[in-house]
Amino acid sequence: MLIASRYCGPPRSGNGGYVAGALAGHLPPGAAAVRLKLPPPLEKELRVEATREIARLFDGETVVAEARPTELDVEAPLAPTYAEAVEASKSFTGFHHHPFPTCFVCGPARKEGDGLRIFPGLIESRDLFVAPWNPDASLADVTGRVDPTFVWGALDCTGVFAFPVAYEGKVLVLGELCTRIDGGISPGERCIAAGWSLGIDGRKRYAGSAVYSADGRAVAVARATWIEVPRDGITE
Repeated sequence: MLIASRYCGPPRSGNGGYVAGALAGHLPPGAAAVRLKLPPPLEKELRVEATREIARLFDGETVVAEARPTELDVEAPLAPTYAEAVEASKSFTGFHHHPFPTCFVCGPARKEGDGLRIFPGLIESRDLFVAPWNPDASLADVTGRVDPTFVWGALDCTGVFAFPVAYEGKVLVLGELCTRIDGGISPGERCIAAGWSLGIDGRKRYAGSAVYSADGRAVAVARATWIEVPRDGITE
């Protein structure tokens, strides 16, 4: 596996959701949990070793990430309307301050057709952070549908905005992402991405997220563990 620079999260490492989805693709179909052990390096040949029970991503002899089949009991909330998502997205905090402005998924510095440009804003009456998502044609796989790897990416950053993203000298990075994909979406479809808090425990933040198709069906859900770490060395 080679993680192209296009798919960065922080400037020097891969977006956690994208990398998790790419590794989970080596497992049988079904829900999977991917734990990131190190920042995934960009533009470097990495080795994948996979069985039906586990897939590991190696940089040399060092394990970068590992994926396992899992059960996922996250319930997606009722989908907001597309208009609600468009309106909520206007309040995206990342427009004013973003620790990783070139992030493939949520970076406002990415252009149309380059990043996913998912910018979640709060629907206050529901404690739900939502954004419209119109997948670009470049995200299609051989079937013509959006490659599931990018759906994993969409589920990633959407959840973290349920928490303050700016700490004094701290940032949040993805530790684990558990995802189940129940349906497909098409390039250009008027989709919605949503995220919500599942709780806080010390340095850890737990979030749920979902991607909805144009007809309001939750086609993918996830549970993420985010970890508060020192900012030094992450954003350089």
